[in-house]
Amino acid sequence: MSQTRDLNDMTPARALWTVSAPMAIGILGVMSVGLADSFFLARAGETELTAIGFVYPVIVAITSLSIGLGAGVSAVVSQRLGETADDRDSAALAQHALIMAGGLAMVAALIVWSTSGLLFGALGAEGAVLEAILAYMPWWCLGFPFLVSAQALNSVFRAGGHSEFAAAAMVGQSVLNVALDPLFIFGLGPVPELGIAGAGIATATARALAFVAILVFAIRSGRMDMSRAGLGSFPASARRIGRIGVPSALSNAINPAGMALVTAAVAVVGDAAVGGFGAATRVQSLLFLPMLALSAGIGPVVGQAWGAGHHDRARATVRLTFLFCVAYGAATCLAMWLLARPVSVWMTDGMEAVSYSADYLRWVSIGFFGYGILVTANAAMNAREKPMHSLGLSLGRIALVYVPGAWAAVSVLGYGGILGAALAANLAAAVAAVALCTRVGLLAPSAWIGGAPRRRSPAAN
Repeated sequence: MSQTRDLNDMTPARALWTVSAPMAIGILGVMSVGLADSFFLARAGETELTAIGFVYPVIVAITSLSIGLGAGVSAVVSQRLGETADDRDSAALAQHALIMAGGLAMVAALIVWSTSGLLFGALGAEGAVLEAILAYMPWWCLGFPFLVSAQALNSVFRAGGHSEFAAAAMVGQSVLNVALDPLFIFGLGPVPELGIAGAGIATATARALAFVAILVFAIRSGRMDMSRAGLGSFPASARRIGRIGVPSALSNAINPAGMALVTAAVAVVGDAAVGGFGAATRVQSLLFLPMLALSAGIGPVVGQAWGAGHHDRARATVRLTFLFCVAYGAATCLAMWLLARPVSVWMTDGMEAVSYSADYLRWVSIGFFGYGILVTANAAMNAREKPMHSLGLSLGRIALVYVPGAWAAVSVLGYGGILGAALAANLAAAVAAVALCTRVGLLAPSAWIGGAPRRRSPAAN
């Protein structure tokens, strides 16, 4: 089987489905780990639940750096394949991506491990909660390089239209992680009860085994060039991947980093609020799954189309994803107004955090569609090699609206002010995303009238 699937031979809708549907399954697996951690640790104790509430936005921010690097890999590979459809390019780029990802991840893990006490102390964690965090973070840092390296290889598979390989690896890792969680958290037989540290051990073990599996598959299937000859073009590849990947990494990290700063504002309200806020954001991550899958799928589709000169096709793809985000966001909002409380009871084990979690899911869900438009627009602009626009969009949402709004409002309106800031940030992001995509040629007024091109279309420019 060819390494490369030409997405330009399909309709925009089918191409998006081909890449995004497997990724939805894979991302569901990844999200299930966060939900499982929250579920099991809520039953271990309120200290553990509060600790993971502090940890979650920070580790998502750090992990998003690797997702941004993967976006750079995907953009470079997909555009190159759109131009030449040469499998050898993707095999060489897989080698280069692995070298870059592994090296950068090791440096990042060492920095996070050595500064965890200062970082989480500054965010408001103290006492038993801080001790629990410091028991978890060394294990998370140990598994981080394996996660980043696997994601880099997965990006090459997605760029070639074979997202099913990436999805299978993500699901396998997640199933193993969820299975190991209760074993290490609560103990069984010769395995002692390790609490929150056990959750970290389960994560590190699953990530290491998943990376070994995907590396072996990449080598044996010929999807990664292991020869020294491929290293000759590494500097050029690194520059091009870095030119897109660095701004994209920062763009991806800004959103969860902002969540960490907002969590510090929530800590002003109390530990129960942090627990409820953390539980709600985990549910939110699961609800975002289809839109996140679209953001993983739109990059290769837009990248191959733009590389081949089919600009109308790229615009039709962006338009389709935005319309989906609006429709899906409306349905999700309705569901949350009906089910927010029972979902929150399940996620927090009926503790004081329930009301905080339910309020978040009801009010912030009104703007969920805006976040979907943000992440899909960012992915499309990265594939268009406009990463600074993505960075500006994400930075504006966090630095101009969400964080200052949350800190200003919490002193006046309490927890409700933080929810209002989250809603305003998502709505503002949707408006800005449409404007920026229009500016870079990924949307046009005429794109909202009439049908999308079905297959290969002549270049618009």
